[in-house]
Amino acid sequence: MLNRFLLVAIFFLVTLSTAQAQLPDFTRLVENVSPAVVKINTVSKGRKQQAQQLPQGQIPEIFRDLFEQRQQQKPRLARSMGSGFVISNDGYILTNHHVVENADEIEVLFADRQEYTATVVGSDRRSDLALLKIKARNLPTLKFAAQDSLKVGAWVLAIGSPFGLDYSVTAGIVSAIGRSIPTQKGENYVPFIQTDVAINPGNSGGPLFNLEGQVVGINSQIYSRSGGSIGLSFAIPASVAVGVIEQLKDHGKVQRGWLGVAIQDVNKRLAESLQLGTPQGALINAVEPDSPADKGGIKPGDVIVRFDGQIIVDSGDLPHVVGMMAPGENAQVEIYREGKRKKLTMKVGSLDTDRESIAANSDGTDRLGLIVEEMDDVERRALRLRGGVRVTQVSPESAAAESMLQAGDIVVQLGYSRIDDIDEYNQVIAELPKNTPVAIRFYRQGRAIFRTFEIVE
Repeated sequence: MLNRFLLVAIFFLVTLSTAQAQLPDFTRLVENVSPAVVKINTVSKGRKQQAQQLPQGQIPEIFRDLFEQRQQQKPRLARSMGSGFVISNDGYILTNHHVVENADEIEVLFADRQEYTATVVGSDRRSDLALLKIKARNLPTLKFAAQDSLKVGAWVLAIGSPFGLDYSVTAGIVSAIGRSIPTQKGENYVPFIQTDVAINPGNSGGPLFNLEGQVVGINSQIYSRSGGSIGLSFAIPASVAVGVIEQLKDHGKVQRGWLGVAIQDVNKRLAESLQLGTPQGALINAVEPDSPADKGGIKPGDVIVRFDGQIIVDSGDLPHVVGMMAPGENAQVEIYREGKRKKLTMKVGSLDTDRESIAANSDGTDRLGLIVEEMDDVERRALRLRGGVRVTQVSPESAAAESMLQAGDIVVQLGYSRIDDIDEYNQVIAELPKNTPVAIRFYRQGRAIFRTFEIVE
């Protein structure tokens, strides 16, 4: 009996020792890379509010001192923090766009307590990356990992300053690769790395390392209902960062490829109806007139399954691939059309130049920048409305977006015209004047709101 107990104990100890031996030791890695990781503090000077101007005779004597004090108040300073890392020994530092956006002062702090003032070389909202420069030499630097070297399940480590706690280290594994997370403007140009590494406010812009101490990603976002880490964090892949850095260094901005299509995923039933065999690719909902896709022969109903040599598994893969291409490059495209595979060649356009020259909306929105739907009588009675149409989509940078309309709002009036249904809405929209302020009344969560918009054409 004693011998059996000893055998079990020995087996347990051997198993525990083997498991511990397989866990990574991050101490050497942290020692090697920490000198190149920085903390970033920013200061944004709020705009001084325009004080109400009243004749001195209209201000009661008892309030005059208080009124004059408020007029002399200085604008408040907004402070924020983030992380970053050195990518070249002559002072180039990479961080997130949202860390330095609207910053008037940027301070960079190293682990050895050296402090520098940084300037913004260039910043890119779509990739959420910004390139900074400090006046320094012979700085410690970090290297990017090779493209496509990261695998799901691999150990990764992050260093940053969560909640201002300088140079905190957290570790975890890669949960997924190529996550599509559209921005509030519906843009989707980054195939994010998803990890369970503990990332919190202040980690933004910091590096995500593999076990070789190479940067595989730049920590950018978390998913949380509480504001703290719940094990869902997202990093910008190193492959995206390398291309963005080159353009920011050379031009101060980033140019992206553009097709001019609206897309959606292909489910099993759609795949059967389109004779695809298996659900894959990006289904083309709409093609913008005179866009690169239109000129290249793409039609609504086509399914793009390969673009520039890369397989398109989900619709979210397409903007990732197209956005990484330089405007003017030719791309080989494979599509399914009427059950047959077909190859096309097209020239990729520029997201920020070609797109601006085309007036039509690729997302199918109207002149106001909206897609609306009819409401039935039951819904109207429940909301105590006589009529109205519900907003289902708002096009970014449209007249409606400028008026801060949102999906779910119910439009009941345009100008002096009451909107009872879709037909009346479409008729009024078609007759709206250009370059003229127009009133709009809508309901949001039961509350009536008046705004104005102006269609610039």
